[in-house]
Amino acid sequence: MCGICGIVSVSAGVPDRGLIERMRDSIAHRGPDGAGLYLAPGVGLGHRRLSIVDVARGQQPMYSEDQRFVIVYNGEVFNHPTLMPELEAAGVHYRTRSDTETIVHLYERLGDRAVESMRGMFAFAIWDCRERRLFLAVDRYGVKPLYYALRPDGTLVFGSEIKALLPALGGYPTLNRQVLPDFLANHAPSGDATLFTGIKRVPPGHTLTWQDGRITLRQYWDIHFADELSAPAAGSAAERAMVDEYRERFTEAVRLRLMSDVPLGVFLSGGIDSAAITATMATLVKEPIRTFSMGFAEREANELAYARLVAGACRTEHREVLVTPEEFFAELPRLVWHEDEPIAHPSSVALYFVSQLAARHVKVVLTGEGSDETLAGYNRYRVTEYNARLGALYQRYLPEFARRGVSRGLLALPPTWRVRQRASRTFLLRGADLDELYFDNFAVFGRAAQHELLAPALRAELAAVDPYAAYHAALARVGGKPLVSQLLYADIKTYLRELLMKQDQMSMAASIESRVPFLDHPLTEWVAGLPQAMKLRGTTTKWILRRAMQGRLPPPILARRKMGFPVPIGAWLRGTWRPLLNEYVSGPRARARGLFDAPTVERLVGEHSAGINHSERLWALLTFEIWARVFLDGEAPWSLELPLRRAA
Repeated sequence: MCGICGIVSVSAGVPDRGLIERMRDSIAHRGPDGAGLYLAPGVGLGHRRLSIVDVARGQQPMYSEDQRFVIVYNGEVFNHPTLMPELEAAGVHYRTRSDTETIVHLYERLGDRAVESMRGMFAFAIWDCRERRLFLAVDRYGVKPLYYALRPDGTLVFGSEIKALLPALGGYPTLNRQVLPDFLANHAPSGDATLFTGIKRVPPGHTLTWQDGRITLRQYWDIHFADELSAPAAGSAAERAMVDEYRERFTEAVRLRLMSDVPLGVFLSGGIDSAAITATMATLVKEPIRTFSMGFAEREANELAYARLVAGACRTEHREVLVTPEEFFAELPRLVWHEDEPIAHPSSVALYFVSQLAARHVKVVLTGEGSDETLAGYNRYRVTEYNARLGALYQRYLPEFARRGVSRGLLALPPTWRVRQRASRTFLLRGADLDELYFDNFAVFGRAAQHELLAPALRAELAAVDPYAAYHAALARVGGKPLVSQLLYADIKTYLRELLMKQDQMSMAASIESRVPFLDHPLTEWVAGLPQAMKLRGTTTKWILRRAMQGRLPPPILARRKMGFPVPIGAWLRGTWRPLLNEYVSGPRARARGLFDAPTVERLVGEHSAGINHSERLWALLTFEIWARVFLDGEAPWSLELPLRRAA
């Protein structure tokens, strides 16, 4: 795994070497094994290398044999062992055994369409010296990120992380206020824009070309869900055949991701996704698998017993780390810097600690990202479908005056009562459309909550901004598909982006590579064509995965409900760590930004302390303020460590 960056401009001048080096070395953690540079009139490319394949000879930038094409590349092409002999049979002479060279040879022959032959995770840039043309490409799911900014003079700046662009953009970055509603609702920006004015990310499954100061985006891949299909009869030969084929395809996805010249392992949480990877990997290798887990002392946030159960069943070489809140908060400012944007989920911090543990023993890990968004693993899919069906009947058969009476009765109950809290997530207190039942229902700050939170002037400025615009755009492309398929597609195009960015940046902060077999694109294309009941059956999520792993995993793992890397952030911020909220959420510097309504923020802090759970909302405000101090105010992240230490 690596880090890349660069500048291209219409100017004939050679970019400043020191500038390209500063951009490149701002992401040195992505590639501690080597550094490379390419400078020519109008172009500068930088590369940091984490040596995984062809350790001795895979240095970058790499050139085509005739020196026309120059590449800097981040990722792995897992079908490289198949492509390489095919290219050699066609007359290609290899100078290395690296997949980087395979990409160059594919591009020489296929041009921009070369990316369609690649099976893997990647973000790369190819400079065509003859045509003075830059080609950027990102893998189908955006497992490997790539950010860019087009300056008014036509200069393009790009990099694996946002921080790599900043030296070339001059001055402190500014907040992209138009993205705030999206961030506040959805944990993180869900489209192509970022919280930095002028900086975007290349969308998954897209390429970007630059020439003569102009850019062109092209989508080369999309996933297509089947129309409603009847599931095969329970226990039938057809059903068993589907399960067997899934197992074979998943095994192939895992096998491909074992391509490495260095040691590799698995992040083992104790959930079914990482357990399935571990059990499958155990059938493919002779030596014991190295597994890594983390937990907290709090019982409700500790899955280590389940991880040990899987490790024992698969006879892995298992290691664990227990993280204290002191360690958690001490690392938070630096990890906000690593992530470039406010940390959407506290589990990102947990992921960093297990990455640190793994980095002492391996350079590559397999992880379970993508299973939930392709196999309907989130409970919200089931809840939304249930609400939509019952809500339609409720609206149709119960008169409006009766529905108003039910609403008034429920809203008269104290907000701390469980019956009211549960009703607030159902059709009893919500409208019938997806904005109400899905987006607002599971948002951090829904539309009404944002109206209260935003300061009056900003509220007026952003009144016309749709916080779910990226979701709505995705849904427009799958209209008429089954409801759960629509939700899966929308989450793949939006929510999954942040999860993959988190996985990439937290593992790369520890200088290790993470691979995601559940997002092998031939596997996901096949899964998208399955009947819904093979994914979500009654209350059972990821049905086909659970069935495929029978006999490979202990029954308690197969029957577990999803926990989602729990972090006891709510209890911490309600207790000893409450001073963090006083400083970073409701403190004078946060108020002085003029973004959020101070009385509303104070109310959220007070209610949380009183027992109403606002942990998601307060976490968003906490990490946003830390992000603002680091990136907008220019404070070094390590300078924030002292105020974040535990109060006496």
